[in-house]
Amino acid sequence: MIRGITITLHVKQQAGKDAFGTPVWEETLTPVKNVLVGEPSTEDIVNSQQLYGKRVAYVLAIPKGDTNSWEDAAVEIWGKQYRTFGGVIQGIDDLVPGPWNQKVKVERIE
Repeated sequence: MIRGITITLHVKQQAGKDAFGTPVWEETLTPVKNVLVGEPSTEDIVNSQQLYGKRVAYVLAIPKGDTNSWEDAAVEIWGKQYRTFGGVIQGIDDLVPGPWNQKVKVERIE
């Protein structure tokens, strides 16, 4: 049986505004269980460099029922920092076999 790992998602929430009216953000660490971390295909690597100018490090499969925002989010995998890009691709729950229905690409950040 295929199982994913637990990764840490850095969730940004607006905590208020400063004296100039600029939003102040607060970051919370949210563990997400059963995430598949996969190797990107050659096509994924080439397309991400041509479309976004970024090199995809991994493709994450997100479990069904997850309600976190994965758009331009920081994630921690095996103690290293990554950032999602390119949007989330979501399938229809009933038509996708297995416990995962979303995919997102991540790039390594220093």
